[in-house]
Amino acid sequence: MKLSLEYLAVVGVVAAVGGCSWVKTTESGARVQVANADEVEACADAGTTHVSVMDKLGVVSRNQTRVGEELATLARNSAAQLGGDTVVAITDIVDGTQTFAVYQCGR
Repeated sequence: MKLSLEYLAVVGVVAAVGGCSWVKTTESGARVQVANADEVEACADAGTTHVSVMDKLGVVSRNQTRVGEELATLARNSAAQLGGDTVVAITDIVDGTQTFAVYQCGR
């Protein structure tokens, strides 16, 4: 199979961009912690947040570590809007989507 230079260029760009992060932590989101379930036993429930990012660019899958980081960042930003200061992932990442519980722990 002969590959054209245009095809290789497109694949290269998609692969390079696939590692980039476009999600930024807000000022209030920066004050929200990511924790595990054991760390929030004494905290007040503040709701849940469902967040999602693109996990593929065309047919190329993005780096799953980066996708997870972006989902956690979006969850932190959302938790701050809900009055929470801590988030805990309550689902696995599926197709770039994840659900987090939001807590108020007084941090």
